[in-house]
Amino acid sequence: MSFIISAIASLVSIVVFFSSKRLVDNRIAQLVIQSVSGLIALLATINALSRLIIVIPAGNVGVEDFQGKVSDRSLPAGIHAINPFADVVQFSVRLRDLKEEIGATSKEGLALGIDVSIQYRIDPAKAASIYLNIGTEEREIVVSRFRSISREIISGYTAEEVYATKREEVSLKLAEKLRSQLAPIGFIVDEALLRNVKVPETLQAAIQQRLKAEQENLQMKFVLEKEKQEADRKRIEAKGSADAQKILAEGLTPAVLQLRAIEATEKLSLSPNSKIVILGSGQSTPLILPLDREASRNVVPAP
Repeated sequence: MSFIISAIASLVSIVVFFSSKRLVDNRIAQLVIQSVSGLIALLATINALSRLIIVIPAGNVGVEDFQGKVSDRSLPAGIHAINPFADVVQFSVRLRDLKEEIGATSKEGLALGIDVSIQYRIDPAKAASIYLNIGTEEREIVVSRFRSISREIISGYTAEEVYATKREEVSLKLAEKLRSQLAPIGFIVDEALLRNVKVPETLQAAIQQRLKAEQENLQMKFVLEKEKQEADRKRIEAKGSADAQKILAEGLTPAVLQLRAIEATEKLSLSPNSKIVILGSGQSTPLILPLDREASRNVVPAP
């Protein structure tokens, strides 16, 4: 309607602008009429053209609605030529963080207070479907499904699992369920988070006490395992040393010992240092005495 009014106003102003000489004879009056009509024609033309072109800002998507008929195409961010008689409804496609405090019941029937948040956004390709089936206020639809699914998921876990041991698993299952429920109606779920779980104080104290005992038990098992490994290491090391000594003892026969003594004596006798070599008899080891360089160089054999 505004396009029609603007177009009519623009045409009338243009006609008045060019007919001002026939309307009045006064030159000053003609100038005033031309100025006013020209300004009105310019503003009306700009307003009419603005109905033909629309700019969708960044982070938004547009849906074209012409007399109740919604276009299937979505208008992404940028400049678009549209039907001047249609209205364009814009949706934000930025990520939204929806926080809710939900009362739920655990698997064993305990009442829990859950602070949950869901991060979701509108699927740009399904903006027209959202406008046609839900409208511009989609929050109520998302919140109702969010609460229902959260209660359903939490009812499958015990209070202790939701509070401590399986919180991450609950979050992942909640996000997966929300994706399967919200994707068909045009919403993309990025993540679901359990920010806080409120349980009765007595149950909370009992859970924390049990978790502490489990931690201490795990610590003790770790220490015992470490001590056992250290004992096994020492046992293996001692056995290796004993086996080595046994092998060495078995190889040191009298003949081998005498041979080693002879080899050592031979090497010493070949060295340039002055010495006296006294050869013993029987199984005795030769006696080697150092000799001063100025002393006699003769080797005196033992009787």
